[in-house]
Amino acid sequence: MGWHGASPHASPYTAGLVTRRPLGCLFEIVETLVLTLIIFFVIQTFVAQPYRVEQMSMERTLEPDQYVLVDKLTPRFDPYSRGDIVVFQPPDGWTEGTQNTPFIKRVIGLSGDIVEVKDGAVWVNGTKLDESYTYDLQPTTATEEPARWVVPDGQLFVMGDHRAASADSRSFGTIAKDRVIGRAWLRYWPLSTFGILPTPTYPAPVGNGDARPSPAVP
Repeated sequence: MGWHGASPHASPYTAGLVTRRPLGCLFEIVETLVLTLIIFFVIQTFVAQPYRVEQMSMERTLEPDQYVLVDKLTPRFDPYSRGDIVVFQPPDGWTEGTQNTPFIKRVIGLSGDIVEVKDGAVWVNGTKLDESYTYDLQPTTATEEPARWVVPDGQLFVMGDHRAASADSRSFGTIAKDRVIGRAWLRYWPLSTFGILPTPTYPAPVGNGDARPSPAVP
């Protein structure tokens, strides 16, 4: 009479299971990596991205080798305001620092504004701006003075805070809003400089407002 029991040499695992388990782990790792890359791409393309300051044009507000986070999401529904610090692709033929490096400047004029440089100061729509953020409170000058620009619709007039070391709208004119990458809002490196970048408040009648109808040009 025979006895049909389990063989003492039989393995509790099958060859198929042993083969599939490492492949399953590998698939999960690849899946996680792909998902992480997709999330990173979406965030950097549509939400925010880091930016390394390479120019001197925003001293002392921003120093070279500091890192800021650029907000690319809120400008889609919250238009740029006067005083915002923006990162943008420079006009064709203009470079500053490393080749093809985006510029970082402060918004001074909005669509419809009349911007003037005279008497060592910036005037917007006939009102002199109080710019305590400029480098050592140095005067603002232009190649030819008095200088005057009318900001077209869909454009911004930008300047660096270190006026003597900045290539900006005084040189290359206004920039199209569609060349703006986003609004710099947080300085995060070095950690000792960590903090939100404040937007200055300009008094009436200039204010920080958004685009307005073009004023009558005399």
